[in-house]
Amino acid sequence: MDFIVSIRDRFKISVLLIEHHMQVVMGICSRLYILDYGLTIAAGTLEQIQKTQAVIDAYLEVE
Repeated sequence: MDFIVSIRDRFKISVLLIEHHMQVVMGICSRLYILDYGLTIAAGTLEQIQKTQAVIDAYLEVE
């Protein structure tokens, strides 16, 4: 995670990260696009994403 952040900050670039481990996502990303079966179901900041019902239904609900 530190390496990705250092590259992003040093070169002032955006990084496309495809990741399923939420700890990594939350530690690196400032803006997210969430896909479910290839369709974008949410886009925004971490705080916005965590409140989006479609994301909760697809990924965050505990069964």
